[in-house]
Amino acid sequence: MSEPLRYDKVLIGGQWVAAARGTYPIIGPASEDTVALAPEASVEQARAAAHAARVAFESGPWRSMSASERGALLRKAAEKFRSEMNGLVDLTIDETGAVKPIAVSQQVGAVALRLEKNAELAGLLGDEALPPRELAARGISSGLVVREPVGVVACITPFNFPMTNCAGKIGPALACGNTAVVKPAPVDPIGVAELCRIVDSVLPPGVLNFVCGSGPDIGAALTESPDVDMISFTGSTAVGSRIQETAGKRMKRTLMELGGKSATIVFADADLKRALSGAMQVWTFHTGQICIAGTRLLVEASVYDEFTAQLAAAGKTLVIGDPREAGVVVGPLVSATQRQRVEHYVAIGVAEGATLACGGKRPAHLKQGYYIEPALFTHARNDMTIAREEIFGPVITAIPFRDEAEAIAIANDSDFGLYGYIWSGDTARGIRVARALRTGTVQINGAPPNPDAPFGGYKQSGVGRDGGRYAIDAYTEMKYIGWTA
Repeated sequence: MSEPLRYDKVLIGGQWVAAARGTYPIIGPASEDTVALAPEASVEQARAAAHAARVAFESGPWRSMSASERGALLRKAAEKFRSEMNGLVDLTIDETGAVKPIAVSQQVGAVALRLEKNAELAGLLGDEALPPRELAARGISSGLVVREPVGVVACITPFNFPMTNCAGKIGPALACGNTAVVKPAPVDPIGVAELCRIVDSVLPPGVLNFVCGSGPDIGAALTESPDVDMISFTGSTAVGSRIQETAGKRMKRTLMELGGKSATIVFADADLKRALSGAMQVWTFHTGQICIAGTRLLVEASVYDEFTAQLAAAGKTLVIGDPREAGVVVGPLVSATQRQRVEHYVAIGVAEGATLACGGKRPAHLKQGYYIEPALFTHARNDMTIAREEIFGPVITAIPFRDEAEAIAIANDSDFGLYGYIWSGDTARGIRVARALRTGTVQINGAPPNPDAPFGGYKQSGVGRDGGRYAIDAYTEMKYIGWTA
């Protein structure tokens, strides 16, 4: 094995400086080898990064630039990233374990697109003139609603799509005139470090900062910092709840994209072949490590046995292995901890009486790597732990329903409400059911995600919305200016 890549610096105020606590190892999910060394920043450096962002916001040119100027620099950053992205694919596979097609299209390829999309967002910023009012004694009253940046945004990103998610945070934050501090997940921060290096190279000093660490103290320092005005967080509901509590003490703005336990509803009149393919994405889309995964599979009773039997048979045929190998569709989980978590839930499902129709074990042919076979539980109920809690792995819990009303009731009987999927030959019913679901997004019959749509969740799946022009609301403050003449 070659020497691991060494990243031992953090970005503070336009300068890459040595991480105060040295480095820590990044373990490759497929090899279990050390693939990189990541910077171990100190709490003091996290605070310094937040303060550097504050100075850049208050005294630097970024906030006073026109929206078109900021958009132009974001486009330049996107172009520069695109010129370097081919060299980041192998790094991404090494640290995330994503199979190569996902690494190319979703982990790396989507980054430049997000930056470009948010460069367009800058052009949507503008003042809104309210209709003038004639006042009997004071003449004409006029007014403007203006949007201003929130200030310093702490962008705390997850392990599943580290660079893509980071671009989805810094893009709108910077487009709206904010400055930012990025803190990635501990297990795979190197791609995020590279993204920050590229974006920072075209920005004024201090507009973008980067800190990293193996423990929770770095994120906590940013959340607590008086220099931080807003926390944009993607991750677990448990961590999000703690951040929300801390942020509330200073009334900081928060944008929370948290856990999910999304329902896929399959009606008997659906195109069952397409629905089967859609359901299998829980297994094949980054090994189920995705917040929007339809892990609760609700199937109409008349086709339940047939559909779940076909799904179990299909699960046994999926190719699991080295994420670089052609034909592999299920790669490893991101860490040993994550695999232990999935195995724990599989054991709970069996103990609660659900039938493990396929998978749930470590593949016998793979002696290294954090692999687990795609699992399907049948004869399950919605009150089981495997139907209530987010597992974040390739585990599907299949639950039968009798009719439309029961499908809606089961889908809504959840602490989460991030996403939903509906398969039906009746589009009108699909839309009717979608309106009834208490969830932030619903896709009917495989409709693709829309980058211009709002994204976020109900209930414990989060607070706030971003995506497209809706990100303006998340990353700006509104001010009213009125005058008489």
